[in-house]
Amino acid sequence: MQYVNNTRKALIFAAYLAMSVLPLRAQAVDQSLIDAAQKEGRVVWYTTQIIDQLARPLAEAFTRTYGIKVDYVRADSNEVALRLLNEGKAGRVQADVFDGTAAVAALKRDHLVMQWLPPHTKDLPADFYDPEGYWVATNLYVLTLGYNTDAVPANKVPHHFEDLLDPQWKGKMVWNTSHSSSAAPGFIGVVLASMGEEKGRAYLKALSAQNIASLSVAARQVLDQVIAGEYSIALNIFNNHALISAAKGAPSQWQALDNTMATFSVISATAQAPHPHAAKLFIDFAISHEGQAIYRDADYIPIDPAIAPRHPELRPNGVDFKATYFTPERLDANMPKWYALYREYFE
Repeated sequence: MQYVNNTRKALIFAAYLAMSVLPLRAQAVDQSLIDAAQKEGRVVWYTTQIIDQLARPLAEAFTRTYGIKVDYVRADSNEVALRLLNEGKAGRVQADVFDGTAAVAALKRDHLVMQWLPPHTKDLPADFYDPEGYWVATNLYVLTLGYNTDAVPANKVPHHFEDLLDPQWKGKMVWNTSHSSSAAPGFIGVVLASMGEEKGRAYLKALSAQNIASLSVAARQVLDQVIAGEYSIALNIFNNHALISAAKGAPSQWQALDNTMATFSVISATAQAPHPHAAKLFIDFAISHEGQAIYRDADYIPIDPAIAPRHPELRPNGVDFKATYFTPERLDANMPKWYALYREYFE
């Protein structure tokens, strides 16, 4: 899948969102698949989603609908990939289904991903599923800065990359350091996509003088540190997480810069799934109207064009909120370079 320019991709999103009458589930689930899945009775899901926010509600809804038990294990995208790679080498894959932003690319290379998508995937925009048939997106992630509203006055909030070079933010910014789009390497990636190699490197060198704190935790935990007042600004966090915390009364808000990184959380079945029919049915449910409404209600950004997010402002519009979109394959191809640049400039 090739990179699609910012404005065109955002307009595609807006156009499909406007087509709210589009029947995503043009085909009903095949009864033979339901019968086979119910006979298996169980599905194991390795997920990167937040348990209380999304994983548990989705699993419980699936069980209510089909009577199939869901066992889920939560880890970040890299941990999911490593766990499945190790299970594959041992010939004992435990997971039926997994999700994440980039793990699928490496797992495809090791022939650990089932080549299967629900029939109604074709009703989605073409950019939302793998043309080779190994993954389909469930939700969009938009990575912006997050900030503590008690520590950053409204008239001081950074709006441009250059604003982060202001001396007032020295020692007050934080990011995480994993090999992830929602970490320092992802921020570096969107800088290079926005500025090009030469200007981007010059900017990164200048930014390195700001003494950004580095944490070995998830992006959600980075934002939590900012909310707690340990830092003023978190770089490259999920913008919906900031909104979720704000709704609970936390001093939390997000702000897009000149350009942001947008990625997809995608879902796949494992090639050696112990419960292959239940795996297929679970994926079908995740991208159905019912499943996508659960993503929406959890303040995630659904990919179903008929299900608008509860907060439309979270989604880039290509005009005053621009984004560069990265598929799992693009993230996988570029992550080694971005991480090397992180080490060069910030360690």
